[in-house]
Amino acid sequence: MKRIMTRAAGAGVTRRGLLQGTGAALSLAALGATPSRAFAERRWDLVIIGGGTAGLPAAIEAAARGARVLVIDKAPQLGGTLHVSTGQMSGAGTVFQARAGIEDSAEAHYADAMRINRNTGDPAITRLWTQHAGETLNWLAEHGFDIGEDQPVYGQAHEPYETRRYLWAPEGGRAILEVLLRLLEPHVAAGRVELMLSTGAVELIKTRQGRVTGVVVEDEDGRRQDVQSAEVLLAAGGCAANPRMYEDLHGVPLYCQAAWPYSQGQGLMLGLGAGGQLHGGDRYLGLFGAVMADTWTPAGLDFSLGLYADSRPPWELYVNVHGQRFIREDEASVHERELALDDQPGHRFWVVFDEATLANAPSLVPGWSEARLRERFEDHPMLFSAPTLASLALRAGIHPRGLEASVAEYNARREAGAADPLGREYRPVSLDQGPYYAIQCQGWTLVSFAGLMVDDSLRVLDADGQPIPGLTAAGEILGAGATSGKGYVGGALVTPALAFGRLLGARLAAGSA
Repeated sequence: MKRIMTRAAGAGVTRRGLLQGTGAALSLAALGATPSRAFAERRWDLVIIGGGTAGLPAAIEAAARGARVLVIDKAPQLGGTLHVSTGQMSGAGTVFQARAGIEDSAEAHYADAMRINRNTGDPAITRLWTQHAGETLNWLAEHGFDIGEDQPVYGQAHEPYETRRYLWAPEGGRAILEVLLRLLEPHVAAGRVELMLSTGAVELIKTRQGRVTGVVVEDEDGRRQDVQSAEVLLAAGGCAANPRMYEDLHGVPLYCQAAWPYSQGQGLMLGLGAGGQLHGGDRYLGLFGAVMADTWTPAGLDFSLGLYADSRPPWELYVNVHGQRFIREDEASVHERELALDDQPGHRFWVVFDEATLANAPSLVPGWSEARLRERFEDHPMLFSAPTLASLALRAGIHPRGLEASVAEYNARREAGAADPLGREYRPVSLDQGPYYAIQCQGWTLVSFAGLMVDDSLRVLDADGQPIPGLTAAGEILGAGATSGKGYVGGALVTPALAFGRLLGARLAAGSA
C-alpha cells in the first residue's frame, strides 16, 4: 500500500473559549474511549473523519445497521459547527408544515432553491438534498426536536422561499446536537461506535489500485497510527477558520473570524491528496455587511445593523470607498444587495447619515437606544463622525468629493421630487444637518463555498470525473457553492449535511454487510 500525505494547512487551533459545561459534549473520558494501538489492530466497516453535522448522523445510521464505526475528530468534543450554528434548516413535507396546514413538495423545494441562487447551485446535489430534507427533519422531530410556535417561515435574513419551509429551534444548532448525541450514546455504549477525539487525520491510505483503505491519525502528543477501514467518509467541514487556505480557494480574504475554530480545511486537503478535485470557490458571496470589531483581517464580528427594508425602511445612504451609491437602499431583495456588494472594492461599504436621522429615525442597530449608538461613535474603530461630509469622508477612508457629490445629488432629486437614479422610493429626509456619521460595514461569511467534487452518490471524484473507490464526502466539505450556489438558500448547509450523513451511513453499512 502507499500513503497519500494530506496535511491540512494553517496554524494550530486554540481551544480556549470553546463551550464548557454545556452538557452537550461527549468526551473520550466520559464514554470510556481512549486512542490506543488497539485501534490499529482492528478493521472498521466505516471510518468517519469529522464528528459534526454530517458525521454524527452517518455514525448513527451505520451503527444501527450493524456496522463497526470509528469517528475521528480533531476537537475534544463532538458536534463541530453545531456548537456555533443557528441550526437553520428547510424541508418539504415535514410534520412542522403539516401542523401549520402547509402543503409542500420536494420538487417545489428544489425549484425554489434554484430560483433563489439563480441556478448556480449544483443541480444533482440540490435535488438530492431537497428530496431527503423532509424525511430528515421528520426524523429529528420523531426523536424530540421541535421549533418555535411561529415557524416554519418563508425566510430569515436571507432571500425568502415562496413557501413556509424554513425553521430552527430556539436553542439553535445545539438542539440538533442534543438529539444526535442522544441517538449516538447507545451505539457507543454497545461498542458499535468508537471515538477518537483530539485526534487529527493526517494521511489517507490507498492501495496501488487507488482504493482508499484507511487513514493515518495523529494524537495530541504527535503519536501516529494506521486505522484500516472498508470505507472512509470525509465529514470534517470546510476551511472558514483558516485565513490562508480560504483566500487561496476563494480569491477573497477571510474578512471575519466567526466559524468553528476547527474548520481548518483538513478534510479538503485529505480529499485533494487522494486525487480529488475542488470546485465552487468562484461562487463566493458575502453577506450584506456587519460591523467588525477592528480593522485587521480576519476580525471578530461586533454587531449587525438593521438593513432590511421590509422591517426598517432606510433613512441612510450606502456608499463604497469612492463615495458612490451602488444599490437602492430600499431594495427588498437580500440577494440583490449581496450581489451588488460583491462588486464593491474590498466588499465593504459605509452607511452614511446626518444628525436629524440619528435623532429621529428608528434604531439602526436592533435593540440599541440612540444614546448607546452615540456612545459607540466615541470609541469604535468602525464608527465615524465629523462636522462636514468632507471631513467625515477623510476620517472614514471614503473619497471626499465622491461622497459630497452623492449626497448632493440625492438631496437635490428628493427635494425636487425627481426620480432617484437607483430607483429608491423611500426618501423620508434630506441628509443636510451636521454633524454627519458613517458606519463601516464589511461583507462576510462563516462558510466555505469551495468543496470537494462528488457525484450524486456522494463519492469523491478524481480529476477525470471518476469516483475514488472507498471515499465519500458529506457536509460543508462539499462546499456551499454546491448546496447553496452563489447565494444563501435557507437551510442549504445544515439540512444537506444531516440528510447526506444519514444516506451515507445507511448505504455504506449495507455495503459492509
